[in-house]
Amino acid sequence: MDAYRGFVMILMAAEMLQFERLHEAFPTSVFWAFLAHHQSHVAWAGCSLHDLIQPSFSFLVGVALPYSMASRAELQQSSAAQFGRALRRSLVLILLGIFLRSIHADQTNFTFEDTLTQIGLGYPFLFLLGKANTRTIWIALVAILVGYWLAFILYPAPGTDFSYAAVGVPANWPEHYSGLMAHFNKNSNLAWAFDTWFLNLFPREKPFLFNWGGYATLSFIPTLGTMLLGLQAGRWLRSGIASREIVKRFLLAGAVGLAAGVLLHVLGVCPIVKRIWTPAWVLFSGGWCFWLLAFFYGVIDIANKRDWAFPLIVVGMNSIAIYCLVHLIDRFIITSLYTHLGQGPFLLLGPAYEQFLIGLVTLGIFYLILRWMYRRKLFIRI
Repeated sequence: MDAYRGFVMILMAAEMLQFERLHEAFPTSVFWAFLAHHQSHVAWAGCSLHDLIQPSFSFLVGVALPYSMASRAELQQSSAAQFGRALRRSLVLILLGIFLRSIHADQTNFTFEDTLTQIGLGYPFLFLLGKANTRTIWIALVAILVGYWLAFILYPAPGTDFSYAAVGVPANWPEHYSGLMAHFNKNSNLAWAFDTWFLNLFPREKPFLFNWGGYATLSFIPTLGTMLLGLQAGRWLRSGIASREIVKRFLLAGAVGLAAGVLLHVLGVCPIVKRIWTPAWVLFSGGWCFWLLAFFYGVIDIANKRDWAFPLIVVGMNSIAIYCLVHLIDRFIITSLYTHLGQGPFLLLGPAYEQFLIGLVTLGIFYLILRWMYRRKLFIRI
């Protein structure tokens, strides 16, 4: 789990390497084009490696829950006390997410679509379901996916007179859908309508009209579905069944999720869209999460190949710390490097690689901080 979580957090922090700039500098390079694509989010439907960061993080919260609950039970902590702790954790994640999104803003930016707030909003429900039996968990997952899909379908699709320009979407945008899929179009769906009401309940510099990326608060509901998939994976890991059988279950669950997500998209029932966390996205991304967990579990726990994963574990055991470091002090470190070292060292490979090298050095500094915390057993993670 820690190695997988570390892999995910490194993918997030690696945005500082800015592969897109290298792709712009070398437009004919297939290598930089590939890396740039997988270091950015797709425009709407589909998936890149970068799009798997948030579902993986959410999935791993579910995987970790059975271990956390077992640990608290061994300490003879009551169910009420455990739930109170879950509520506190939820509140901390929500407030931390809002705080990080408000950095450099003139006033608090009340937004609830980022990773931490989405997990925080769903965590109390995940905890309550963590005490349920397996059958109840699968029923809850189906209810979330079907209910969320149905809610979108019942909300009226945008008509021909709908002004997409007013919500930040070009009228000729190629991601517009028709039929059932039209109910999931960008900034014209149920989740967008909810936010035009909900987010305007909070103090704002100007009324909320739309999110440029199409992200939405209500995504926390299907994100709970992603966490439930992780919860089931965590239960399999703690079940005591043979390790190879666990890997088989992960691989099968992953294949079913991927196939189901693609099928829903191809049949025009529901698109695979991360930005509003569609049910098809829950299944599709959940399939990849099962496969990635199978890889890390198979290599590290079954094959006992651990040495290579040590840097990932260091980062994974301090996932919240690296998340905050990237959002809070990245510019401070970069400015300090330029102040004390000048621009010269970062131009050794030419101007095109300057941002890449400064980002690489910054990541190295982050790792040294986390390594220091690891050695002193200072762990900050969900």
